[in-house]
Amino acid sequence: MRSGSPARRAVAALAVLGVALIAMPVAFQMFDRAPKGAQMIASFRPDMTAVRLGGYQLELREIDAAVREGPSVATRLAGSPASGGQKRVAASLAQFAQFERQWQGIYPDMTGMMDTIRANLPNYQAVAALPSFTLFPWFFVIPGLIVLALLALGRARPPSWRTVRWVLVALGVGLVLAPAVFEMFSRAPKGGRMMTAFKPIETSARVERIQGYFGDMAVGQGAVQLQLIPALRRSGLTNSQISAGYPGLETFDAQWVHILNDMTPMIGAMSDNVANYQAVAALPPFPLFPWFFVAPGLFVAASALLAGPRRSPRARRQSSTDLPSSLTEGVT
Repeated sequence: MRSGSPARRAVAALAVLGVALIAMPVAFQMFDRAPKGAQMIASFRPDMTAVRLGGYQLELREIDAAVREGPSVATRLAGSPASGGQKRVAASLAQFAQFERQWQGIYPDMTGMMDTIRANLPNYQAVAALPSFTLFPWFFVIPGLIVLALLALGRARPPSWRTVRWVLVALGVGLVLAPAVFEMFSRAPKGGRMMTAFKPIETSARVERIQGYFGDMAVGQGAVQLQLIPALRRSGLTNSQISAGYPGLETFDAQWVHILNDMTPMIGAMSDNVANYQAVAALPPFPLFPWFFVAPGLFVAASALLAGPRRSPRARRQSSTDLPSSLTEGVT
């Protein structure tokens, strides 16, 4: 067969594709980045449920309710000399008033973050339903190795080429079908949307700012526990009256330890996964991943079909003299 024949070119193209499939995970640093993606998905799993995310949102609303009761507390204490000395009342109100001002920035920031995370719960679940990120590099390397191994077999044993061709066609069809089997065409774009939505959240600066909020909230809760509620008692209110009149303050004080213990692991997971997020974000866009299977699969199947015998009977009778020169010329 002439060196420029369709079959010979198709075989050469298959060899190039096999090498490209093996090289692609190296070029995109998948062996380093993909396992970090798996770590990120696993780390987020305990918090990425509707119950957990709804709980965090409720806790923020509970603190906000306490803050909104601040003015009525100030009115009560200012009008009640029995609540304590004017300087002591002024000091306690000033400390909580400072937290009120801080909360005007804290609440929308944390609420916006939690709203974004909860809105992306279906997107996270779609990504988590994909095969483990750790396996993704091998989804390219293994087919590439198989292509090269089959080509080597066909070259070493020309009579086996007919079987090798159909195995290559089957491999190509398998690559084309893989995204459908794993629902990648619907799940991968959702992963892309999640990565885009988390971009302003998963940064060191944002996480550090959120961590700093807990110090501010702790100071605010301390003012409630150590100053405002005792001052309300001194003003003549009973515990039941405080609970009825100021339920936000009561809840904030009673639930603070739970809120702290509940939210701290989530913020810790965010902090621990900043580098992992950045590694995943450096991979090709998620919506392209299904096509990384479909395009090579179509290429393998089409090239294998083109690499079949295309010679006349006379040329095939002459092929025994040309076997050492090419892979395909030994096919009958």
